[in-house]
Amino acid sequence: MARPRRCRRICSEPSYDSFLPGGFPSDEEVILSLDEYEAIRLVDMEKLTHEQCAKQMDISRTTVTEIYESARTKIADCLVNGKQLFISGGQYRVCDGTGFCCHQDCKKPPTSKKPIKRKGAKEMRIAVTYDNGMIFQHFGHTEQFNLYDIQDGKVVGTQLVDTNGQGHGALSDFLVENQVEALICGGIGGGAQSALAAAGIKLYGGVSGAADDAVAAYLAGNLGYNPNVQCNHHGHDHSCGEHKCGEDKHGCGGN
Repeated sequence: MARPRRCRRICSEPSYDSFLPGGFPSDEEVILSLDEYEAIRLVDMEKLTHEQCAKQMDISRTTVTEIYESARTKIADCLVNGKQLFISGGQYRVCDGTGFCCHQDCKKPPTSKKPIKRKGAKEMRIAVTYDNGMIFQHFGHTEQFNLYDIQDGKVVGTQLVDTNGQGHGALSDFLVENQVEALICGGIGGGAQSALAAAGIKLYGGVSGAADDAVAAYLAGNLGYNPNVQCNHHGHDHSCGEHKCGEDKHGCGGN
């Protein structure tokens, strides 16, 4: 039986998750996983040795070498062949501040979060990206969702919940875990759209204005939205987070 892979520790999810070539780019794309991105960051930017990188990522030195070489090959393929580069997925966990070379931000104590109420058996739940009463326009960077519980065509309860810095890679999982069946948002990238579709969450993207008004329009059957919306905040949001590891829920154990 194959030994399960250990979740690789990364300092944080990247601020920039896609890079598009100029000139005459290829239609092909390359996916750089977040653990590959972290190996490049630590070795090439932070100038760590492979042994130090292994200690920081909580994996073996040989695994670091494999990840690093894979990442360099992918980056070279993009540079030479004009392919689009997206940073997404991988088996990883975000640092809790215990790494030996963590930044100060990693060492801040986690914020306590209020438990999210479960919806009733006969209710449906709609999530709206939220910012001061309005629909936040960049799904991957939303800090809050307003959850609306619906029964018999009426809103029977709402709750404002923090994403607690989940980032691009974990927001789809966050919605699934909190029983969301439909999402109303502004811009959203292709990777996140695919993750939501796979989870059975109906997407209403490209919506702007007040969150309450959008939900009312949805219930009245006349919500206007763009089914082909794309987030232009960072080009594409290609992080579905299907392989992000948290509390070993994907069974990661070995290297």
